[in-house]
Amino acid sequence: MLIHSPMNIRTVSLLALFVVPATIYAQGSIFSQWQARASQTQSKQPGWSVPLITQYPSLIQVARTDFVRQITAARTTTWIYDNSKGLNLIPFANTEIDFNLPPYIQHNVATAKDGAGDTSFALKYRPFAGNEQHGSYVASIAAVATIPTGSYSNGSTDATIAPTIGVGKGIGHFDVQSCANIVLPTGDTSKLGRPVTWNAVLQYHLGKYAWPEIEQNSTFYRGGKNDGKIQTFVTPGFMFGKFKFRPEDKTSRIGLAFGAGMQIATSTYHATNHNLVFTARYLF
Repeated sequence: MLIHSPMNIRTVSLLALFVVPATIYAQGSIFSQWQARASQTQSKQPGWSVPLITQYPSLIQVARTDFVRQITAARTTTWIYDNSKGLNLIPFANTEIDFNLPPYIQHNVATAKDGAGDTSFALKYRPFAGNEQHGSYVASIAAVATIPTGSYSNGSTDATIAPTIGVGKGIGHFDVQSCANIVLPTGDTSKLGRPVTWNAVLQYHLGKYAWPEIEQNSTFYRGGKNDGKIQTFVTPGFMFGKFKFRPEDKTSRIGLAFGAGMQIATSTYHATNHNLVFTARYLF
């Protein structure tokens, strides 16, 4: 059963993510300078599409929301609205800061209560990059932190921090991007463990706007209730964009991108399978 009031709040929050950047962009010179700095920073890296699931090793300025439908081992359906996405900003050269909304989780079973998940933040630094004319590569480091804001049992019992490394290399119309991290809880490690994740994506730039891709998303559980298990998905997907609002203006940054895919479990252990993933992005 849908709970309407939290969803209404979430809808307003998501709308704010799309409206606020446009408002900021229209303000005075300080914001024009911000945008010029972001353009200069991004001009030094490849112009690949942000993958559907795998973390992006390059820097991006975007308001993003994702929707995920999961099918559990018990054949029940869970919907995750927003899926811990939000606002990514480039405030300084080679630097990105992310502010992510807590997801809203709808279980569709009487034994689990719907509610919000955890809030998360990220700080990324890109020390090495070359655009398509200068090697087409990128390497970055990041730290992703979560705060246990989840309601009922929809989030973690403790805050976490995840040191992350990301790399990417392009060859012609192809590019490969990959990232890996380890999730370090601030407490209760006997229950939560220290899972390691490794994601990789192969993309192909087809035409002007299409980016077909295939991803591999793996989690290696260390400690906790799933100690020793490995969960792996293969995800065929498609990204489309960037569709500029003003394509005639080469300096305009504002545009939209969309994508969808399906996570297919390939490991013996998997908590969910045939997960549909949808994404919408406002790039600015």
